[in-house]
Amino acid sequence: MPVLIAFGTIVAAYLLGSIPFGWIIVRIKTGKDVRKVESGRTGGTNAMRAAGKLAGLATACLDGLKGAWGVWLADAVINTLLPGAIWLKVAAGLAAILGHNYSIFLAERTEQGKWRLRGGAGGGTAVGGAFGLWPPSLLIIFPIGGAMWYFIGYASVTTMSAALIVAIMFAIRAALGQGPWEYVFYGIGAEILLVWALRPNIKRLLEGKERIVGWRVRKR
Repeated sequence: MPVLIAFGTIVAAYLLGSIPFGWIIVRIKTGKDVRKVESGRTGGTNAMRAAGKLAGLATACLDGLKGAWGVWLADAVINTLLPGAIWLKVAAGLAAILGHNYSIFLAERTEQGKWRLRGGAGGGTAVGGAFGLWPPSLLIIFPIGGAMWYFIGYASVTTMSAALIVAIMFAIRAALGQGPWEYVFYGIGAEILLVWALRPNIKRLLEGKERIVGWRVRKR
């Protein structure tokens, strides 16, 4: 029974993460399919390109909440049915990121006749999961991430760095006895998922073709 409860919780977190808020918001506002705009992703950055800053902000916030919802769902299950299963919060948070990146609701058939799942890169959902695990985390992630976005000049690098910041933050807290070590694995797992989703961006970075943002745009 505990195994089934844990499995059901993880599946539910994945389904929460799969809600394609970016696709929904852009469709309602413009009638466009965000998957056919620029990067084809459903996250806040591409939603902004497709439907404006407000749509991008709303998408980013809702995508972040998906990660928090997954963690909070697991927390409720732990408190009522599976006492002490801290790992379940980590797994649920990662499942929400996986759902965001590969949404079951955005399944489509390719020109080769194969099915694939579409979604975002997972940065916002990863930050939301960290918020679910420890709410003050936003006070650390946002300033550092914002500075990286502005001064380094690559949104993809900022996205990948978000999970790294989370892992380091939770490692420091665990070393100080202020949090469980399990949370560190959330940051590590999130980093793996983000790097995998951003493979095309990494390739462009290595080729010097990645889009530049922040203060470096003004220098040009």
